[in-house]
Amino acid sequence: MVGRRPSVDRAELARLVADGMSVQELAGHFGVSESGVLQAKRAAGLAKPMLDHSVAVPWKLAREHAQSGPATNLRNLSAAAQGKPPAAERLNTALRWAQRLVDAGLDVRYDAAEGFSEVPAPPAGSHVATVLEAARKGLAAH
Repeated sequence: MVGRRPSVDRAELARLVADGMSVQELAGHFGVSESGVLQAKRAAGLAKPMLDHSVAVPWKLAREHAQSGPATNLRNLSAAAQGKPPAAERLNTALRWAQRLVDAGLDVRYDAAEGFSEVPAPPAGSHVATVLEAARKGLAAH
């Protein structure tokens, strides 16, 4: 006999999410996978809309580079540009990093084999400067 699939009660899910329960904790509570919790949150309208970081991080990153400092800083600046800034310390780190590069006339380059590197900014303007400007506009608007 095949068992009935566990179900996630939407009202209880909403209450537990509001209480700050993590996806992992919710999965254990309801007896479903973390993926099942995320699906239930989307179905119940409880999932935050996903931010799009493709402008700030236009490269297809190798898995080992996805959590590197430059990738994280660019995503944090992108979140700020989209009106959802990260925690203050993460935002400040990203702003300082980007401003240091801009002040030094540098930009970032990405290579799937080598990862990120700092290079002289092109005369047309740097990618980092563009992302930094968008972040500052997003912060000023909110």
